[in-house]
Amino acid sequence: MSIRPIKRIVQSKPTMEGAGVKLHRAFGFGETSEFDPFLLFDDFRNDRPDDYRAGFPWHPHRGIETITYVLAGTVEHGDSLGNKGKMGAGDVQWMTAGSGILHQEMPQGDERGRMHGFQLWANLPSALKMTTPRYQDIPAREIPEVIDDDGTRVRVITGDFWGKRGPVDGIAADPRYLDVSVPPGKRKSLKVETNRHAFAYVFEGSGTFADASQPFGVLTEKATPDGDTLVRERTGNRSLVVFDSGDEMTVQAGDEGIRFLLVSGKPIEEPVAWHGPIVMNTNAELQQAVTELRNGTFIKHG
Repeated sequence: MSIRPIKRIVQSKPTMEGAGVKLHRAFGFGETSEFDPFLLFDDFRNDRPDDYRAGFPWHPHRGIETITYVLAGTVEHGDSLGNKGKMGAGDVQWMTAGSGILHQEMPQGDERGRMHGFQLWANLPSALKMTTPRYQDIPAREIPEVIDDDGTRVRVITGDFWGKRGPVDGIAADPRYLDVSVPPGKRKSLKVETNRHAFAYVFEGSGTFADASQPFGVLTEKATPDGDTLVRERTGNRSLVVFDSGDEMTVQAGDEGIRFLLVSGKPIEEPVAWHGPIVMNTNAELQQAVTELRNGTFIKHG
């Protein structure tokens, strides 16, 4: 076994999307090669309804898949093909935009006003860019959860893990998307295939991720009697851990335990031409999509 070295650990950054939704972006709208086949990852978490209730009104998507995972509150969605529904705590929606849809997502908090969810964008290979759009709406009860002897819990959203298979299927990048909870003080190693890019996103508790034989935390500045110094602290809330190649990752949970998403996928290794919610292979394809939006021919199926 070879532990995956850690390229870096970074904090997700505050940003605003939709009609004024405040969220944190772990990566997106930049160089895509090290996350390929993934393009963007957002953490939309808020306790103030004014920070999210405006939602994400009608907007287009083409050439990608969007994966929404809700932990608290609800998200109502609808699209130009007549599909609509509501996601609640623990639910997942895997939307293959393919040739193109117009849709909207409107978050609503729980009874205490809390809203929490994640959205991941996965690229589609050129052969599937213009495929027929489809949805996979997965209620929480259909997502298998595996509990190991040490109390580690893993929800398997897609892919195979510990003898269970997630309910999402037919995804081009053959991804694995896991929600992992490790109990306080436990050390856990999880396999990740060597031919996949992988990252972890910490959203509860804290811990350290092993880099070879050394723990790897967030590099931060701390004031000391002798002046400022750089130290490595435990990786905590809203930390993105970017892994290099190897066949497993190891984490040591802190005093409160640690919960994180572990996401991996096979790189597509194709050119990326990207403009907002439309991701194609060439600038000519992008321009065609924009032209079709303007003249009303963007929707190809339905």
